[in-house]
Amino acid sequence: MHWSGKIWMGTTVMALLMSQGTLASERVNDTEETLIMLSDDGVKVNDESASEERGDTVYLSHDIIYYEERETYDSGNPYGEGEVDDQHSESEADAHTVVNITQPGTYRITGTLSQGQIAVDLGEEAKTDPEAVVTLILENADITCTVAPAVIFYNTYECDTQWVEYDEGDVSDYEAKAEQDTSQAGANVIIADGSVNNINGSYVARIYEDSEEEKKKHKYDGAFYSKMSMNVDGEETGDGVLNIVADNEGLDSELHLTVNGGKVNIQSQDDGINTNEDGVSVTTINGGAVHITAGLGKEGDGIDSNGYLVINGGTVIATANPASDSGLDSDSGSYINGGTVIATGSTMDWPESDSDQVTINLQFAQMQAADEALIVTDTEGSVLFAYDPDKDETTGENNRDYQGAVISSPSFKTGEDYHIYVGGDVIGEETDGLYDADTVTGMEGSVQQEYSGSDIGRSGGPEGFGGQRIEGGMMQIMQLFSVDGIAVEVSDEAAETILQMMENQNFSGDITAEEIKACTTLQELSELLYGENKFEDRDMSGAGEGFRPSDGEMPRTPDEKPQEGKAENPAMPDEKPQETTEGGDQSSAEFHMTDKVNAFANVKDSGM
Repeated sequence: MHWSGKIWMGTTVMALLMSQGTLASERVNDTEETLIMLSDDGVKVNDESASEERGDTVYLSHDIIYYEERETYDSGNPYGEGEVDDQHSESEADAHTVVNITQPGTYRITGTLSQGQIAVDLGEEAKTDPEAVVTLILENADITCTVAPAVIFYNTYECDTQWVEYDEGDVSDYEAKAEQDTSQAGANVIIADGSVNNINGSYVARIYEDSEEEKKKHKYDGAFYSKMSMNVDGEETGDGVLNIVADNEGLDSELHLTVNGGKVNIQSQDDGINTNEDGVSVTTINGGAVHITAGLGKEGDGIDSNGYLVINGGTVIATANPASDSGLDSDSGSYINGGTVIATGSTMDWPESDSDQVTINLQFAQMQAADEALIVTDTEGSVLFAYDPDKDETTGENNRDYQGAVISSPSFKTGEDYHIYVGGDVIGEETDGLYDADTVTGMEGSVQQEYSGSDIGRSGGPEGFGGQRIEGGMMQIMQLFSVDGIAVEVSDEAAETILQMMENQNFSGDITAEEIKACTTLQELSELLYGENKFEDRDMSGAGEGFRPSDGEMPRTPDEKPQEGKAENPAMPDEKPQETTEGGDQSSAEFHMTDKVNAFANVKDSGM
């Protein structure tokens, strides 16, 4: 699906009114704006034909960086790890016009470039120069690049000076933290009010500077890409739209990314948003509306931060590849402190327990249909949250099945009970499928849900990695093994329960409670318990028919069959609602908000 919008070719002069103070007007230089008018018939700069003189403030070239087409890809050349899909011919690359921006300033970009790229490069020394700041104002810009990112910031000022020092080897330890002030960043994007901007971009696979040492020279995964920390904002009304369609990832920064305003819609074959410095990067959303349909290819998270993910406000709708990915994913910890969030996928990265806003995390007993509404009401039936993918025009036909969902709203309160419904029709006003709860007057045909898994607490703080705390009885513990890769912390009680479970299954391996508690992810725990054929040649009658410990799968009920094209999340044989036990809950349709972050397993139709 590609978006299209009317291209307005006029010019305006307007004050820059930025939210959150992130792009204060005094930071975008005192000079007048430079107007770049894109056209396949010739790019103009301030109504003059663009120069082809290298070194001019704005100049044109055809030397785009791309992944070359080659007959062989051995380790002896800089293109050692690429695949066929990464390759592009020289003629295809040469057909692209690169609009190079080489000086600090504010550049208003409008018009169409059907084979081209906007490239910002202020030189390698720019990252330590606070004056090396470029702001791109997108006003009905339509840019397509089939061999590389359509917009890329190579070198501007890097506001995280501690990282610059660390990266250059001047400090021994970098102190990673979840809060990052990017207000001084050198890479800035403003979405002009009333505009629709379409960015269709590709990517560049890894090219080595030194193939023997495997030192990276180029690798740009996103259609809209920055090597430095980057800000994205709207103007005064914040109704400007940035549509990104990506061959690989969508909106990427190699360090930090902050979204303060505007409407950002992303459709990507892989991750929708990615910030990719391990343990360092921070993705922050303070405002605006971010709508992501990710993983349209083989895989892809909605938002993937290799460091922290922080949502303080705005609206976030993020869907992932239903096979194996999350609407929200972070390596160091996710925090939802405000805004309205709905994120769906097969597995979920649940926010940290010290997030400021109440969040509901749902793990359904089976895959949920992509076109079914998800609704939260209070116990009196008043709708507090409703999202209907079938009404989502931005997603179009690409809405996704899911098994895990993260929902957060300022309407949710600690200590309150809520009801959850799936399907049916919501009566009220919606935008991109997300309903304004104040306008909802009712719903029809929705099915109330219940859960029989524990409300699982979380642990960890801003400086820690956190994770899911495994508590409860055997049923709750075993159900978690259908979810891969998420961080865990195993309680003393759960470790003893797991040991008892293994004993009941005639396990004779030498595993201690301390070894179980030392596991930090479900994958590690599964490998400890089930790896290396520990169950081989042993009586598995205690595990139930169909149980395969090598991959941690649970057996289905005798009459249950997996749905065609759906992921399996089978239940224990002859499963019945549990009696209340220490560490577990009986089946209930009352979703009680014990903490700021609340997780519910085995969510399914209640039959009510």
